[in-house]
Parts: sequence; C-alpha cells; structure tokens
Amino acid sequence: MNTATKSHIGRKISRIRELRNMKQEALAQALGTSQQTISILENSETIEDEKLAEVAKALGVTVEAIKNFSEENVINYFNSFHDNVVTTGSIFATNCTFNPLDKVVELFEENKSLYERLLQAEKDKNSYLERLLDK
Repeated sequence: MNTATKSHIGRKISRIRELRNMKQEALAQALGTSQQTISILENSETIEDEKLAEVAKALGVTVEAIKNFSEENVINYFNSFHDNVVTTGSIFATNCTFNPLDKVVELFEENKSLYERLLQAEKDKNSYLERLLDK
C-alpha cells in the first residue's frame, strides 16, 4: 500500500462503509445529504474535522478509527480473532468491542413485527378452533 493510499481519508471512509455493508445512499441519508455528496467525499484526500466527526458517528466508529484504518489492520484483526477461537475453542476468549446483549436487542427490534404477526396468527387460529369446538 503506498503512502498516498494510506493518507487518503475518503478511501478509508469508503472501505469502512463497505465493511459495514452500507451503501452510499444509506450514509447520505444518515448525514442528511445526497449520494453524490458521499461520492465526492469518498474521493477526497482530506476532510474537515467537523465533517469527519459527523461521518464517523454515522458509520458507528470513532474519528481515530477512520484516521488509523488500514486493510492490513483489518486482516490482522480477523486473523487474530480466528486464531483465538481455534486455540482456545471459544469465541468468548476474544475481546468483544460490542455488548452482545445489545446485538440481541437489535435483532429483536428488527424482527419485532414478524414476531407480532406470528403471535397474532396463533391467536386467530386458537379463536377459530374454539369457535369450531363450541358448535
């Protein structure tokens, strides 16, 4: 990786966004701007600190994480994560950077409407069966 790539903040933002499985449109919406503005931002070598702080918040990372981002660090992180799981036999041997309970709540919130529909279907089915038994 050459030094121009290392210091290109826009490319770092682009890679972090991609690793978070976020499209430019989603980042634009989070920042209250357009997809074209995000494209311009990701092609910029430098970005004002205030704007960088907004982008970091929208991506769910710190400004330092963006500034210090490198593909090599990502690969090393995942390799060490895999090595810890293999050598200890437990995924909990690694240092989590998130609260697992928050992830459970997040998944529940995402699927809440599905659970509610399934519950309502069961209630409807039970009331239908009760009416059939009453006849």
